[in-house]
Amino acid sequence: MSLRQFEYALAVAEAGSVTAAAEVLHVAQPSVSQQIRGLERELGVQLFSRTPTGLVPTVVGRAFLRDAEVAVRAARRARATARAGADELVGELLVAAQMGLGTRQLPGALAALRRRYPKLAVTVFEEPNPAELEQLARRGVLDLALLGSACDEGLYEGHHLGDEEFVVVLGAKHRLLKKDRIALRELEEEQWIRFDPASALDGFLTEVLRDNGLKPTAVARVSQTSTAVRWAAHGLGATLVPASAVPEGHEHLVRPVFPVVSQPVVAAVRPGAGPAEMALLEFLRHETWYQPVSPAA
Repeated sequence: MSLRQFEYALAVAEAGSVTAAAEVLHVAQPSVSQQIRGLERELGVQLFSRTPTGLVPTVVGRAFLRDAEVAVRAARRARATARAGADELVGELLVAAQMGLGTRQLPGALAALRRRYPKLAVTVFEEPNPAELEQLARRGVLDLALLGSACDEGLYEGHHLGDEEFVVVLGAKHRLLKKDRIALRELEEEQWIRFDPASALDGFLTEVLRDNGLKPTAVARVSQTSTAVRWAAHGLGATLVPASAVPEGHEHLVRPVFPVVSQPVVAAVRPGAGPAEMALLEFLRHETWYQPVSPAA
């Protein structure tokens, strides 16, 4: 078996056909077909089922592809590390962030990383489901993740970057906007714009409201913090989001709350991380993060 066969199999699984995979890989279709047949022959199993809509991985194929993805990404990291000494870092870096965390800080850090390593490809996705995030981490796919809690130290090393302060967003004509800071108990009559029930952000919002004696009645559920802010701005309901996640132009509708609500931001990096991960971690440390002030200060 070869990494090329792994890459071809992954491309076929993603594209759904040999023809589409060949176009993505910029190779001839017979070459892809030959590699897949050779791989199946060597493994002694069928990796794909032929259906009217295209090629679909079999049960065995899905299991194989999970490990193949880990192997391909590990090989890319190894190549990147090998070339790092010449400042020609290449390969792919995969970054994930729990929804709403690092919205303001991550773009600046990634831009600095791109300037240092212009040939490095970076893929970033916002992952609202903590279970899926953990699954990706256990598969060894993620290089760095921004989390709102401590990470599994057996898989990744946690680095506390700072904290995210949470703010409430209200409609333009809301009576409480006349205040500089709003007590959470003053929001007991509000309906809330919430998030996917499986997301870490919605779990955090539910916990905060209930801890302060509020019933988190949902008037809507959305999948992005920016959507929640915009809907709250139109008076649909209130929402509670990290301050850095508030889109530009909506700052006048935002108020800090009392008691202060904040969440730690942890950068989870795999042990023995390469130069790309460590460079991104350093750039994230240089970004401005909220630092809670004790009541006695």
